[in-house]
Amino acid sequence: MTTVEIIEDGRAIALTVAGETYRFHAIWLRDNAWDDATRAPGNGQRLIALRDIPEGTQIAAASVDGEQLQLNFAPEGRQISYDIDWLMSHVYDTRENTQIGWNSDDVTPWDDALIDHIPLGDFARVQSDPAARAAWLGGVARYGFGKLTGGPVKEGALFQVADLFGYVRETNYGRHFEVRTEVNPTNLAYTGLGLQAHTDNPYRDPVPTVQILYCLENSAEGGENMVVDGFACALRLRDENPEGFELLSRYCARFEYAGEDGVCLRSRRPMIELAPDGELIGVRFNNRSAAAITDVPYADMEAYYAAYRHLGEIIDDPAMEVTFKLAPGECFIVNNTRVLHARKGYSGEGSRWLQGCYADMDGLRSTHAALVQKLEMAAE
Repeated sequence: MTTVEIIEDGRAIALTVAGETYRFHAIWLRDNAWDDATRAPGNGQRLIALRDIPEGTQIAAASVDGEQLQLNFAPEGRQISYDIDWLMSHVYDTRENTQIGWNSDDVTPWDDALIDHIPLGDFARVQSDPAARAAWLGGVARYGFGKLTGGPVKEGALFQVADLFGYVRETNYGRHFEVRTEVNPTNLAYTGLGLQAHTDNPYRDPVPTVQILYCLENSAEGGENMVVDGFACALRLRDENPEGFELLSRYCARFEYAGEDGVCLRSRRPMIELAPDGELIGVRFNNRSAAAITDVPYADMEAYYAAYRHLGEIIDDPAMEVTFKLAPGECFIVNNTRVLHARKGYSGEGSRWLQGCYADMDGLRSTHAALVQKLEMAAE
């Protein structure tokens, strides 16, 4: 049974659903109305600004009619209906997250055990089957990492991967870049050296939030790829060294890249980035692109470097990594604001050729959400 009670002299209501009571303010309810005078029927965008809602808006009457909540707002004298299921999915009368570094319910931190649960998709099926694409994209959104197998072995195939969810983000490296041994390379990624796990392009602002690496040749000895969940590493640092976590999230590091003519990229961001309410939202870690750190006070610099070292040790711990070797026609994708990637060293014999490009998580999340909505509507 669902009931409603007007409280706080009309400034709020108490809605009881299945024995649980949730409070909603009158101003919040009026701002989030879905009637045709408040929202455009076609796209759901607001037709009014907050200034159009009277200050001191109150609820004059409230009742429940089946799955609908009926409210009458004063002084407008407007009656508006609300879908109760919608209200339940937008409840804000909950306990605050008090632990610094909390994650939302749709994020799952992981360690080496993910090797048995990698979000894995068949290239052709993910292209053609909306349900398979939604499942794969959902896994990438949750874990920040996923693989595709069975793709075409041809140059530019990585663009077809980006087309699954969004658009290529062009940089000074072009629409894509080659990852193979070069003479006098402009970037250490183009050598056979092993690379510590890192996030790409921390010197950009904003940083590309998706990276795709697509394998075309891989007969060299070694060269396995590794991925590490930066969120899991940051949370482990928080548990093992709370002061270090606080330092790396409070002070900005600096990153820069000037490895080619006409390019001088710089950014200033924390290695561990938190939202104002403490949510863990990003990790930037790249020793090759780290500039001199100048934003930490003298009194904290030694402790900051100790925390920096500690985080690096956690990232290097084999218990935190998933290791795999790509075959031609396979690729992997990472959320570049969360998941670090690395490569073991490889010999000069044989060949190793990957192509990479950047995209963004907003496109991936949008495509996933739209697919889920469409599939749910088709199932009704």
